[in-house]
Amino acid sequence: MEITDIKFRRFSDEGRLRALVSVTFDNTFAVHDIKIIDGDERLFLAMPSRRMPDGQYRDIVHPVGSDLRRELEEKVLRAYFNEKLGNFLH
Repeated sequence: MEITDIKFRRFSDEGRLRALVSVTFDNTFAVHDIKIIDGDERLFLAMPSRRMPDGQYRDIVHPVGSDLRRELEEKVLRAYFNEKLGNFLH
């Protein structure tokens, strides 16, 4: 699977949420509401999730392998920093 598009839907500087992202794979499959979270040690991605009846959250969609998860996080965070830097320069 190839990541063919990354779109930022919203940016935030309040709380831990930094952005909401939509990612398209192979120009045919889109995943919306991926969150960029400001963690204790670094930024990371949180996949779209749903609250279950027991109060816990469960991912609706997620990479199965660590290689795709790493690639997704690297590309989305690189695009995030490029977008933030571009907005800062303008």
